[in-house]
Amino acid sequence: MGSNRENRNILIVESDPSQQRYFAALLGRGGWRTTVVEDTDAGLQLIHGEHDESWDAVLTSQSAGGMSMPNFVSEIRHKSPALPIISVTELGNVNDAIRLMRAGATDFVQRPIIVDRLLEALERCHHPHAAKDELRPLTEKLRANLAFDEIVGSSPNFRSALAIAAKAARTRLPTLITGRSGTGKEVFARAIHGASPRSRGPLVVLDCAAIAPGLIASSLFGHERGAFPGAFDRQIGQLVQADGGSIVIDHVECMPAEAQAMLMQFINTQDVQMVGGNIRQRVDLRIIATSNTPLTHMVESGHFREDLFDALAAAQINLPTLSERRSDIAPLVRHLATRIGSLPNMPAASITDAALRLLTSYAWPGNVRQLQDVLFRATLASGTGILTPDDFPAIHEAIGDSTSSSRIREQNIAVHSDAMGITLYQQDGHLRPLHEIEADVIRLAIGHYRGRMSEVARRLGIGRSTLYRKLSDLGIDTAA
Repeated sequence: MGSNRENRNILIVESDPSQQRYFAALLGRGGWRTTVVEDTDAGLQLIHGEHDESWDAVLTSQSAGGMSMPNFVSEIRHKSPALPIISVTELGNVNDAIRLMRAGATDFVQRPIIVDRLLEALERCHHPHAAKDELRPLTEKLRANLAFDEIVGSSPNFRSALAIAAKAARTRLPTLITGRSGTGKEVFARAIHGASPRSRGPLVVLDCAAIAPGLIASSLFGHERGAFPGAFDRQIGQLVQADGGSIVIDHVECMPAEAQAMLMQFINTQDVQMVGGNIRQRVDLRIIATSNTPLTHMVESGHFREDLFDALAAAQINLPTLSERRSDIAPLVRHLATRIGSLPNMPAASITDAALRLLTSYAWPGNVRQLQDVLFRATLASGTGILTPDDFPAIHEAIGDSTSSSRIREQNIAVHSDAMGITLYQQDGHLRPLHEIEADVIRLAIGHYRGRMSEVARRLGIGRSTLYRKLSDLGIDTAA
C-alpha cells in the first residue's frame, strides 16, 4: 500500500476478454499497472499466495468466474483488511451493491462505467490521507428522484431556495443551481424536471467534470464520423437526446470557452449543429445548469462568458451548506435512515437521541451527500439496526473529546423538535423587521407541514383566508 503513483498495482478479476482489455486500458491511462485474472480462485492465489507482488487495489466484476462475488470480497477482506476493493455492479442493482458493501467492498461503480468515477474511487482509496471508511464518500450514490414536497428542510434559506425552484419549474427558462458539493444540486435539478411541463420527456445529464474538456462540445452537440481524430462513428449529441425534455449540465464551470460559445449560440437559436456537420436541427428543451463555484467570480476573471451566465441564470438557486442549516440535520437523519432502511437487504434503521446529537455537532464538509453516505455505511455495519454514538467513531474523533458521551447528552441541541431557530437579529445587532421574522415563521410552518395549508393555518392559530392574505402581503410563494 505504499507504492508511488507510477508503480501502483491493481488486480482486475473479470472473465469477459473485452472487459478485461477495457479495464486494463482505462486504468493504465490512470497510472495503474494492471494484472488480469478471469476467476476468483486465481485472484485469491495472487492476493494471498506466496509471491513478491504487493497490491494497491482490487477491481472485481460480477461476471468473474468462481465463487460468488460477496464471498470473494469477504475472503479478501478477512486476510487483507486494509486492501481497497472496488466492485463493479449492474446499473440500478442496489441489492448487489449492498451485498458487496456488507461483505467488505470499499466502494462500487455501476455499468456503464464512467471512467472518471472509477478513477476517483481508486484515488480516494489509495490516497495516504484518505478519510476513514466511515467518512469516505461513496462513488455511486443510492439515488431517488424526489418531488418538491419530499425534499427535507425547514430552514428559511433552504425553503427560499425550494420556493424559487418550484416557481422556476413551472416556466421554460434556463435555471442555474449553485452550491457546494453535496448540497443537493442534482436532487433539485431532478425535482425541477419532475414538476415541469416537460416531466414526461427525457432527462439527460451531462457531467462536464467527468469528461475531457475537449470532448464536451461533441458530447453536447454530437459529431460526424471523422470530425476529429478518434471520431470513428457518428454520435448523436445529448441536446438532441433531451429534445422535448430537460438537460442538466452538471459542473458547468468546467466547460471550456469553445463549448461555452456553442452553447450560447444554441440558447439564442435553439438549433443544434453537429461538430463536423452542416445540417441544423431544431431542438426544444429546458436547460438546468449546476455549478460548485459562484459563476460570478469566473465571469469577473474572464473564465466564463457573461452573456452565457446571464442566459443560464434566468432563474438562479443558491443552495446553503448543511452547516448553514444545522437544524435540518436531525430531520434529514431520520428521513435518510428511513430511505436506507427501505433498501433491499438493509435493516430497518433507527437512531438514538445521543447519536442524533453527535451527528448534529459535526460540521459535515461534504454536506447532505456525506451525511447519507455515513448513515449508509453505519447501517451496513450495525448488527441491530439501531444506530448509537458508537456506530460513528470517526465522527467522535473528528469532533474531539468535547463530544464524549456525557457531553453529548448535555448538549442543548433540539433533536426532538426539529425546530428551526429563527434569526432575530441583523448583523449590526439590531432586531430584524417584524414582517421578515413573520415570513420566516410562515415558511418554516409550510415546510414542516409539507405544504398542507389547512394544517399550517391551524398550527399558527389563524384562518386559511388570513394565511393566504399574509402570503400575498409578504410575497411568499405557496410552494415555499
